[in-house]
Order: sequence, then structure tokens, then C-alpha cells
Amino acid sequence: MEFRYSALMLSGICVLIFIFQIIPGFTELFVLDQDKYLQVWRYLSAIFLHGGIVHLMYNLLALVLFGSILEKFIGSKRFLLVFFVSGVLANIISINFYSSSLGASGAIFGVIGALVIVRPWMTVWAFNLPMPMIVAGILWAIGDLIGAVAFLSGNALSNTGNIAHLSGMLFGIILGFIYKKPFSEEKNRKLVIDEKSIRTWEDNYLR
Repeated sequence: MEFRYSALMLSGICVLIFIFQIIPGFTELFVLDQDKYLQVWRYLSAIFLHGGIVHLMYNLLALVLFGSILEKFIGSKRFLLVFFVSGVLANIISINFYSSSLGASGAIFGVIGALVIVRPWMTVWAFNLPMPMIVAGILWAIGDLIGAVAFLSGNALSNTGNIAHLSGMLFGIILGFIYKKPFSEEKNRKLVIDEKSIRTWEDNYLR
């Protein structure tokens, strides 16, 4: 399984596009707004936009860390599928609740969701503590669930797109289950020793 550093490449694209966002009107051309929901390409382009340097830094940290780990386990093609499918579908859902949507958070939570399924007991550092990936994922989901309920009740604690996070994680979990089976089969495949090869080795080295 070849490791091609797609997570790092996606992070570089996010940084490059964030630089272009300095240009007046650039963000408005690619952001996903409720009044432009029929412009379907925005569901993809909005993934690479960010609302500020802090927003970008948090997403880059998560993408480089969890994205690189997932890519190593399931391969670049499957990783990219998780990233883009989760990101686009999270935007499709979240735009029904928010006036606009931008950022890679939905896609990254998809990566996290997939990793929770593919490697649930892998130790990660979260909330200033080491813990299994599945525990970290549950805690992040609970935090976003609280934020989503507060938003829907009109008592939003911040402008964080919690619904996008939860949507992305859901689709990531689904893809994680799809990819876990072939990964597990490859991991747990029994070692088959060919008798002919053993005899050849004995003839060559045990004479």
C-alpha cells in the first residue's frame, strides 16, 4: 500500500487558496451560500476556503495528523474518497441550516470518523490526554452534538459548523466500515507456506 502524502498536498492547497482569499471578492466566488445552492461546484470549492488564520491552522493540524495516518492505513485513493465525499455531503447537509459554509472541517471529521472505525484502539492525544481513537471520536461527537442542539435552539455558543462536523463524521464512519473489512482481511490473512518452496530451501541451504 503506497503512501503518497495526499494529506500534505491537500494541506498545501488549503494554504495556497487562503493566500488567494486576500484578493477582494475571491472568497465570494467559491463560498457556498444558501442563495447559490444550485451552483453545485461550490459544494466542492468551499472545502478549501477558510474564515481566518486560526480556522485554517486548526484544520491543517487535524488534516496533517489524522489524514496522514488514515492514508497510510487505507491508501491514497481511499483516503481522498473519504475526504471529498465527506466534505461535499457535509456541505450539502449543513447549507440547509447555515447561511453559508466554508472550510475543510466536514471533510476532516469524515477522516476522523473513518479512522475511528479502521483503527479504534490506536492511541491519540486529545483533550490534553492520551486516549483510544474511538474515545476521542465519541468525545468530539458529543461536543459537536451539544453545539448543534444549542444552535438549533437559538442559543449558539459559537459560529462553529457543528452540523457539518457531525455530518462529515457520519459519512466517514460509513466509509470506514466499508474499508475496514478489506483492511482487516489483509491484516489477518493467514500465512501459507508452500511445501515445494521449503524443500527447495532445504536443498539449497541444508545440504
